[in-house]
Parts: sequence; structure tokens; C-alpha cells
Amino acid sequence: MSLPEAVGRQSDVLYLPTVGHHVVLGSAGSGKTTMAIHRAAYLGNPTVPGHGQTLLLTFNRALVTYLRHLSPHALPNVTIEHYHLFARGYLAHRGLLGWNQILDDPRALIAKAVEEVRNIAGQNQLFDRPLGFFVDELEWLAGNGLFQLSDYLGADRLGRGSPLQAGQRRLVFEVFEAYRQLRAAGNDRYDWTDLASAVRAELSIDTDPRLYRHIVIDEGQDFSPEMIRSLVLAADPDGSVTLFADYAQQIYGRRMSWRSFGLNVGAVTELAGNYRNTKEIAQLAVAMADLPHFKDSLDLVVPANPTAAGPLPTLVRCANRNAELDFVIAQATSLRVANSVAVLFRDRNDERMFASRVSGAFQLHKKIRVWNPAATLFHGTYHSAKGMEFDYVILPFCGSDRLPDPNAVLSLGEEEALSRESRLLYVGVTRARAGLIITYSGTLTPLLPRASGLYVERSA
Repeated sequence: MSLPEAVGRQSDVLYLPTVGHHVVLGSAGSGKTTMAIHRAAYLGNPTVPGHGQTLLLTFNRALVTYLRHLSPHALPNVTIEHYHLFARGYLAHRGLLGWNQILDDPRALIAKAVEEVRNIAGQNQLFDRPLGFFVDELEWLAGNGLFQLSDYLGADRLGRGSPLQAGQRRLVFEVFEAYRQLRAAGNDRYDWTDLASAVRAELSIDTDPRLYRHIVIDEGQDFSPEMIRSLVLAADPDGSVTLFADYAQQIYGRRMSWRSFGLNVGAVTELAGNYRNTKEIAQLAVAMADLPHFKDSLDLVVPANPTAAGPLPTLVRCANRNAELDFVIAQATSLRVANSVAVLFRDRNDERMFASRVSGAFQLHKKIRVWNPAATLFHGTYHSAKGMEFDYVILPFCGSDRLPDPNAVLSLGEEEALSRESRLLYVGVTRARAGLIITYSGTLTPLLPRASGLYVERSA
């Protein structure tokens, strides 16, 4: 497989200077991932003045595997990794990480920390919130490097609906400290969120020459501030850092602008052209980006409608979930004969219902090590399909009972849940190159626009 050539403003990205910090903001379908690979290849090319060892980073192992699939030929001087592999390697090299010292799932310890603080502080309405609230807030603290109470009290906290009062923040911070103490007692030196702060702190005192002259970051909107700050320090001062991002796809709830990440950027490059979707699918994406849930998006680049025409997205109402699943399986089975088809779900529980009834499908998940180039039918979650594209995408279970996810509403509040879930759905919609089918039973999710002319509507 060969990479598409750069077109339009994409060439501007390829030849950005080999020194300094660069931010490239693009809409879905604008070719950010393709250009991230091209940019890395350019910076590693021995014939380019200022070339050098280049690190091309993305958020998880699945995207690393996909990037390697897109660029099967060896790229001179280019290493493709996900952030946590880079971080683990660096900390181990510096003697700061031993075997099995990263806590994989913090939820049980966070629950224990909440109980400890509740027993000391006494009754407070804050403790009536579900565990998911505390998990999310502690991830936000670590991801932003807020390890002092004074820093937390003074920080703006977007995406919380009604802001936490100072007294509530103090209690949350006590939970944060109790959790970290419990974790240390169990010999878990880090979790996956605060790994980046350890990398940043060590790089700030590391006087050794940097391994990489250039760093290219794909899907940068999903990196925490501490991840980006650490990568700024990891690049050679005489090299470059290039960040590719689409803040309409910022699905992990950080709602932070690149401006707070320690980047020193002059002009920002914007890519609004859509080279993936048909104009009908792009029209739906534009309408989704115009919904109230997107109004607080930072650095949003509204996608431009492409010229390629195709069918309108199909919106299918089904009698119930069983009928919906029957319809989806029949459509996927038919379409996979001549197309690549992805069936994407809000969560793994819904996905398992589909997977148990189909054979020969390729599952998308964060730990994919080998890409199957012969696969034509894929299934996974919206999260797992980030950065990928398929001829046809089918999105089942888009009723109001599933989107927004009820657990997300309980943990985050309705306003924040709508914001995050709408971005998740946006990711699913914009994976489709040529055709899109959305199914639901009951009432349609409020995350989809209802303007006329966006869909062909039918009943199964």
C-alpha cells in the first residue's frame, strides 16, 4: 500500500521548518494522519537539511499498527510508537521504572480512597457522586500535572457543568492524595495517567543529548497537557515538534487548547479540506459540529464540504434491539463482499452482541499488534476506530437510551456527557468514506441533528 500524495494545503505542512514548534489543526478527513507520516518521512530523510532521528507518536498501539500498515516501507530514521511505550522506555532507561510498577486499572484503589476520605471528612454531598466522577477528576488532575492543592484551586476546569466549589476541590484533592498513597503502598509507582509527569520531571533535569531531533504527534487532541509538555522536552532544542490535532474529535474530556501545552508557535496551519468523506457524509458532520454540544470546542476547524458525491446517510428505525442487530448483520454481510465495512459501537458490551453472531471479522482494539490487510469486515468501539477509515460504516444502537451513555450522564452530568458523547459519535460518523448507516430503536439520540436533507429515513 502506498501513501496518497500531498494535495492542496497539505504540502505546506510537509515543508514546515525543521526547527521550532508547529501546530496543524485539521478537520476530519483532511489527511492529518497521512500528513503526519509524510512529515516524519521528510524530517528523517537524509537529503533534507536539518534531518535527524524522528519519533512519530500516536495515542495507542492500535493506531501505531494502523500507521505502520499505511507506511509499510521502512522510513529512514523514523520510529513509530505510542506515547506510553515511549514513556516506559525512557523511565526504564533512567532507572525510574521497574517490572510491573504501573497500575493498570485504578478504579478499585480510587474507591478505597474515597471511603477513607469520607470516613475522616464526614457526610458531604460530594461523596454521593458515582465512582466515575472521581476517576475522571483524578485523571484530569494528573493529566494536567496538578499535584499541589493550590494549583488545583486556581485552575480553570472546563467540562464540569456547575464548577466544584473550593471546599469540594479540597476534598477531591484529599482523595487524590489518598489514592496515590495507597498506590505507592502496593508498589505501583505510576498509573497510565501520571506517567507523563514523571517523564516531564526527569527530562527537565536530564542533560544528556536527546535521542530524537524531531517529534511528530498524530491525534494530538487526545494527548494530555503533561504528555505534550514532556515531548517538547524530549525533542532536540535544535529540532522540531509538530502537533497534528482535530479538537472536534477530543474524546477524552480534557477540553484543553494546545496553547497550554508549552508549545511556542507562530502561525497555526489549518487543513479544512475533506479528502475522505463524500459531501453527503461531510454535510452531516458539519451539522453535528454546529450543535450546542460543540460550541465550547477549542480550536475547532469546521470541515469544508468535499466535491465527491455519494448517497445520503441512511437512518433506519427498528422495532427493537434484536431487530436492529438482525438488520445490521444483514447489511454488514452484504456490503463486505465488495467494500471495507466497520460496525462501530458505543461500548464493548454492545459490540459483543454483534461479534458473537458474525465470523471472519477483524476486531478493532487498543492492543492490535498486526493489521490484517485482507480483512473487509471490522467491528469495534468509536474509540478504537480513531484515526482509521472504511468504505462503509454502520453505527447501531443510536437511540436516546444508549446515547448519551447513562453511566456517563451519572458520572459527568448531562452537559458534559452530551459534549463528550457527541464527539464520540462524530468520530464514528467521520470514519466513513462512501456510505453511512445509522440505526436505532425507540427515540433517536439527541446527539444527531434532525435538519431535513441530511438522511434517507426508513424502517427496517
